[in-house]
Amino acid sequence: MTLRRHSQWGSITKHLLLLVGGVVMIYPLLWMISSSFKPQNLIFAQMGLWPTQFTLENYTKGWNAIGVPFGVFFVNSFVISVAAVVGNVASCSLAGYAFARLDFKMKGFWFSMMLVTMMLPFHVTLIPRYILFFKLGWLNTFLPLTVPHFLAVDSFFVFLIVQFIRGLPRDLDEAAAIDGASEFRIFWQVIVPLATPALVTTAIFTFIWSWDNFFSQLLYLSKVPLYTVPLGLRAFVDSTDKSSYGSLFAMSVLSLVPAFVIFVSAQQQLVEGVSRTGLKG
Repeated sequence: MTLRRHSQWGSITKHLLLLVGGVVMIYPLLWMISSSFKPQNLIFAQMGLWPTQFTLENYTKGWNAIGVPFGVFFVNSFVISVAAVVGNVASCSLAGYAFARLDFKMKGFWFSMMLVTMMLPFHVTLIPRYILFFKLGWLNTFLPLTVPHFLAVDSFFVFLIVQFIRGLPRDLDEAAAIDGASEFRIFWQVIVPLATPALVTTAIFTFIWSWDNFFSQLLYLSKVPLYTVPLGLRAFVDSTDKSSYGSLFAMSVLSLVPAFVIFVSAQQQLVEGVSRTGLKG
């Protein structure tokens, strides 16, 4: 009985600590949502979560505060994010299948080189890529933010898909080959349906990372009509004391909705894809 009581108290203590930690982590988000419904003069004067004065003015003003409707920024972000998802899922799945199933010369070397690029800081290739895109005339277009994803440059997703495919039995490939299926048909009709969790994981992470990508978009986009959501949010912050924090918080809340909906709707396949690739923990 004593051991059972100690175990119960230990479990209660752990859950209380997790609850407190969860509240601490989510409090800034709750405060931002609450502040988006407060008048501008009460955002920092009243630090409580529940607004004493409720208003939707921040949302109506914020939508057109920059001179360009904020919906334009949402459309731009969707175009870039969807193109990045299509490119990563297509190219990384093909590259992953090649490394996991095909035999070709210096396969181990090229796979090692691919893993090395995962450890390479983003800023190392920043200037060469900018010069390349400048000479191609791609600045102030969506091409620098979308085209590279069609070339399997995201090594993390290639590695994730390789690990997942390696966990699939080769008997399925051999059975399809005996029936006369080509390599591409084996990939498309056998591997792709079974690798759906890994592909969904790739799609979700790609969408979220592209949606939240601020630095690359700041680097290649300088025209306001081409701004994405992160750049649009930055426009609310001024170096003077005239920053529109109410509109900033309101549009920030709206910017969280797409990523949140996609994450929740595909949460089960995301967990399965991560757990079956050996990347958990």
